[in-house]
Amino acid sequence: MERVRSWLRDHFARRPNWMNAVMVFCVFATVIYVPWDFFMKPVAEDQEAWFGFLLTGYWAKATEPLHWLIYGAGWYGFWRLRSWMWPWASVYAAQLTVGMFIWGVVYVGGAGGFVMGLVSAVPFALLTRALWNARDLFEGPGTPLIARYPGWAVITGASAGIGAEYARTLAREGFNCVLIARREDRLRELAEELNKSWKIDTRIVVADLGRAGSEEDIARALEGLEIGILVNNAGVGYSGVFEKQDSKRLEDMIRLNCVAPVTLTHRLLPQLLDRDRSAVIILGSLAGRQPVPFMAVYSATKSFDLLFGEALWVELRDRGVDVQVVQPGPVATEFEAMSGETRVDPELDQSAYDVVKASLETLGVAPSISTSWRVHAMSMVSRFAPRTLLAFGSASAMENQTPPDMR
Repeated sequence: MERVRSWLRDHFARRPNWMNAVMVFCVFATVIYVPWDFFMKPVAEDQEAWFGFLLTGYWAKATEPLHWLIYGAGWYGFWRLRSWMWPWASVYAAQLTVGMFIWGVVYVGGAGGFVMGLVSAVPFALLTRALWNARDLFEGPGTPLIARYPGWAVITGASAGIGAEYARTLAREGFNCVLIARREDRLRELAEELNKSWKIDTRIVVADLGRAGSEEDIARALEGLEIGILVNNAGVGYSGVFEKQDSKRLEDMIRLNCVAPVTLTHRLLPQLLDRDRSAVIILGSLAGRQPVPFMAVYSATKSFDLLFGEALWVELRDRGVDVQVVQPGPVATEFEAMSGETRVDPELDQSAYDVVKASLETLGVAPSISTSWRVHAMSMVSRFAPRTLLAFGSASAMENQTPPDMR
C-alpha cells in the first residue's frame, strides 16, 4: 500500500489543491452521481440544468450522457493535465457561472433571486478565472527533458520510422544520441543529419537485436556512458495465418520484440540507476491490448511488452527511473510493408512525429500511454469488451490487410 500512497502523493502534488478538489468531484460525478442519476432516478423525478434553464423528464434523461462525457473527460484531463483542457475547462466553468446567475433570476425571481444568483455565481466565476490562469499547468513548457534526464539517449531501431523520429526529437532537445540498428548506411546518414542540425554528439552501434548475444555487444559498446533515456524501439511485425508463417521468422520476431528489450534494459539498468533521474521507453502497440488473428504472435509479443513495462514502472519509479510503454495504432512508416500488411486506409495512419511527441510529453506521468484519441478510444474498448468479441472484430479488419497468399 505504501507504493500506492507514494504514487498518489506524487500525482496529487502535480496540481494545486483546488484543482485536485475539482478533479475528485469529476471522479465522483463520473463514477457515482451521473450513473445513479441516469439509471436509478425515475424519469418523472429527473432534472438537469443547462445554462441555468431546467430540463425535466425525458429531456433531462436525454442530456445526462453529455454530462457523463463532460465529467469523464474532466477526470481524465485533470489527471493527465492534457493540453486540450485549456481553455475548455474554463469555458465549461463559465457556463456554470452564467447558469447559476440565470437560475436565481428565473426560478427565484425578484431582488432576492438577483442577489442569490450573483452570490451563487461568485465561486464559479473564481473557478473560471483559476482554470483560465492554469494554462501553464496544462500546456506549459515544464522542465526540459534534458534537465530531467541528463545524459545520452540510446535508441534502438533508429534507422527509420519511429526510432529515427525519437533520435531527431531528442537531439532537438539537446541529447547526445546513440543510434542502434542493422543498417549502417542509414545510421550514418541520420547521425550526419543530427550533428549538422543540432550540433550534438552521436555514436553508431551496428547490431542486429534479433541475434542472440547482440545485447551484450551493445552493452559493452556503451560501458561507462551516462545514459539518461533508453528507447527500446526496435521491433517487427509478421502478418498471416499462423500455419502459413515461417517458424524461424516467428522465433526471430519474439527475440526482437520481447527478449531484446528485456535483456538490453537489464544490462543497462545499473547505468540508468546511477543517474538522479532516467527513463526507459518501450514501444508497444494497440495490438498488445487484445488478441489479433492474422498477427497472433505479434500481438502476443506486444502484450508481453505492455505487461513487462507496466510492472517495471512500479519496481523502478521510487528509484529514479521512469518507465513508459508507448501504444500507437497504425503509423505511417515502413512497418506495414516489412510485416506483409496491406494498409486499407492509410489516411488514418498517425505520423511518427505525433507518436514521439505524445510519448515525450507524457514521459514520467503514466506507465503506458495511447498516442492519439482514436487509439485511446480503442484501448478503452479493449479494457471492457470480452476478448472473444475483440478477437472476432480484429479478425475482420486484419484479414483485409493480409495478402491473399497468407490468409
